[in-house]
Amino acid sequence: MGWGGGRVLRDRNVLFYLSGVVVSGFGSSAMALAAGVWTKSLTGSDSLAALTTFCVWAPILFGPLIGTLADRARRRPLLIWTNLGMAAVLLPLLVVSSSDHVWILFAVLIVYGTSSVLLDAAEAALVATAVPETLRGDFNGLRMTANEGMKLVAPLLGALLFVQFGGTAVALLDAAAFVLAAIAFALIRVSEPVPRPAQAQRWSAQAAEGIRYLRHHPALWRLVLAGAATMGVAGLNGASVYAVVDAGLHRPPAFAGVLYAVQGSGSVVIGLFAGALLRRMPERVFTAVGIMLFALGVALRVIPSVPVVLLASGLIGMGLPCVLIAAMTAVQRETPGDLLGRVAATANTLLFAPNAVALAVGAGLLVFVDHRVLLLVAGTAAAATAIGCLIGHGSRTHRGTPPSGNPCVPRSRAPKGHKRREAREP
Repeated sequence: MGWGGGRVLRDRNVLFYLSGVVVSGFGSSAMALAAGVWTKSLTGSDSLAALTTFCVWAPILFGPLIGTLADRARRRPLLIWTNLGMAAVLLPLLVVSSSDHVWILFAVLIVYGTSSVLLDAAEAALVATAVPETLRGDFNGLRMTANEGMKLVAPLLGALLFVQFGGTAVALLDAAAFVLAAIAFALIRVSEPVPRPAQAQRWSAQAAEGIRYLRHHPALWRLVLAGAATMGVAGLNGASVYAVVDAGLHRPPAFAGVLYAVQGSGSVVIGLFAGALLRRMPERVFTAVGIMLFALGVALRVIPSVPVVLLASGLIGMGLPCVLIAAMTAVQRETPGDLLGRVAATANTLLFAPNAVALAVGAGLLVFVDHRVLLLVAGTAAAATAIGCLIGHGSRTHRGTPPSGNPCVPRSRAPKGHKRREAREP
């Protein structure tokens, strides 16, 4: 396969890793929708139903602190036991049957969100050990494809299960998915060094090391800031979806599901080709092209035409993942192993927190501003971010052109006390 997927899937570790991602992503996507529906059916409250999403997303604000744990333990055992632990945590949901029990659902969702931050950090760190460097761009693209593919299928199945059997059936499905993910990670063959004993410093000080490393690595910092700005714009775009469907297209609210399905399909496509594209262009160019596609898609949503809006959703789906794939691939390559959990969690916080904030801000702005104005401003901001990526420049990495042929990360100086990881031959 010219896009590099064949080489990736021939790697045993990649196969088991992606299997774990697929099954856990399937269960998580099913629960994400079912939790809100479950809360709404028990309480009749729209605000409490919306609060379920907040409970899952809120822990990402503490990413640097949570990610520190991923640097204190070997990542593979941590992934195995965290997945098994989450399967157990979901079991109390089996007793949720009335509004008096809804607090149990919220408590589980907070733990759920915390574990998701920890799992993401540990997974990103394990990739640097288990997946050859030349395959990481392809791997991160396929991981995005797997996640987006699950988002297309799992919510529908979760909704059907909830309608037929109730929320407990979805909880059991998700618990089973966590167990299967633990088995998949257990089958990965990787030699991990025992982490060095933590120095006598506070947890917050250790978390600050990850923040400091990211902040003082110009190339990584530039990519993450570009991603943060883009995800902020994505939040404004997401807040306007129902206005586009109603005021723009004069369709029922359920039509938003069609737009999300098209967007997800675009993300699946770009994930398949991301690795090959990253081998042929610098990361900042790949990022800029993706953001520009996203910007075009956001702007096109002002046109009251179903075909145009569907095209716009496809462009958004193809463009938005580019900055996320490029940023995480660079983080995995450029960060020393003993810091990778903290740096990856910090990057995820900076990348995804603006999306949640912008969703709330966008919802408020729509009360006063026409959705077309908001979309045009958002599209312009995204285009400016893309131009900023292209304007920023620097020399090649500290080791020259990496094995992938991607001379994209400029030379930067690591903070004192941290030695750069030597390149490993695949």
